[in-house]
Amino acid sequence: MRIFDPHIHMTSRTTDDYEAMYAAGVRAVVEPAFWLGQPRTSPASFYDYFDGLLGWEPFRAAQYGIAHHCTIALNPKEANDPRCTPVLDQLSRYLVKDGVVAVGEIGYDSMTPAEDRALAAQLQLAADHELPALVHTPHRDKLAGLRRTLDVVAESALDPQWVLLDHLNETTVKEAKDAGCWLGFSVYPDTKMDEVRMVALLQTYGPEKVLVNSAADWGRSDPLKTRKVAEAMLAAGFSEADVDQVLWQNPVTFYGLSGRLVLDPPGKETGATHEGNSIRRGGE
Repeated sequence: MRIFDPHIHMTSRTTDDYEAMYAAGVRAVVEPAFWLGQPRTSPASFYDYFDGLLGWEPFRAAQYGIAHHCTIALNPKEANDPRCTPVLDQLSRYLVKDGVVAVGEIGYDSMTPAEDRALAAQLQLAADHELPALVHTPHRDKLAGLRRTLDVVAESALDPQWVLLDHLNETTVKEAKDAGCWLGFSVYPDTKMDEVRMVALLQTYGPEKVLVNSAADWGRSDPLKTRKVAEAMLAAGFSEADVDQVLWQNPVTFYGLSGRLVLDPPGKETGATHEGNSIRRGGE
């Protein structure tokens, strides 16, 4: 079984997670830029973070045979902080880099005017750079947030076929599907979705244009939730081809719109360590 986790925050995870993910069948991930929990106080901290997503995390993932890609953006929560919004003026220099397969996470947190402006501006950046967009739908007032998101997408230059609406659930999936967007579901302990609900939605709406992710981060989360969804699908009577479509082909197709996916397994690097340390230090 091959798995592509299309939304996971590996910056927050350990090398043990990479090992467990590889053993479970994960061979590729996309790590979206997001809020780190501690508010940033200047644009410079974003740039260091973006550099980590483009350099350190792909290197770290390669040690465990996993292809790492990322999305870059000013996240919705920090779009409300005037100390952070100058990042919008610098995004273009990151969006041209190899390994960046979408603009994201963008969207809504509290549905403020500042978030309206940041979402519209970043959808325009996606169109300008011919990249798809990963859109975070809010955790509160989900249906109202989805409808507001769809209005902004409709007013943008980006085709809905290039938009992935994430963190969907039973209240939002139909309108998202009717709008022609890709459908993202985060399977996460206690909140968002679980495996049983996810299988029920797949039985109702089918596997087309559906992406399932773990959204694993610094909270109570599980980077193996994608594998657990695959097992639940098989137990419910879905075919192996259905599982491959949802857990591999769909994320490959969506993020492949960027023209930047590199899915050849990087190969586990099991050679020399640095003074016994399990993470090599670059150089020769």
